[in-house]
Amino acid sequence: MSEADLATEMRNRAGEQFRSGYNCAEAVFTAFREIAAPDLDPGLVRMFTGFGGGLGHAGCMCGALTGSVAVIGLLTGRVNREGDRENCYELARNFHDRFEQKFSATCCRVLNPHPFDTPEHLKNCLKITGNTAKLLTEYLIEKNIFPAGEKG
Repeated sequence: MSEADLATEMRNRAGEQFRSGYNCAEAVFTAFREIAAPDLDPGLVRMFTGFGGGLGHAGCMCGALTGSVAVIGLLTGRVNREGDRENCYELARNFHDRFEQKFSATCCRVLNPHPFDTPEHLKNCLKITGNTAKLLTEYLIEKNIFPAGEKG
């Protein structure tokens, strides 16, 4: 599978997860867990529930973005307090900036001004979630941290 096809596949996977009832953060995590860490307990998705709606409908940081940063941490984070955290910090910050450049904001209520859970809101979130998964895939490939076996 080409890198472009993989990015499209991840967009579609996250979109399918969102359509099936997962929130934006859960959808991104679930799509990437299936590929990047299939041995991880699928029940860990519960850690991402509160990120939806910009942190529990607070409308703050987009859940698709926070879910993406969690994926970056899963792939590059440290495993003990002595480990280096700067690489993961830099990757997270750079992805944040790339997300903001693409969508012009990182705040849920700015990205999606429709009332929560209305058809308009859900349609917009579906697009943001899928396109964030695509953006994350492209970013992970560019940084050579997406699982090598899935690149093509």
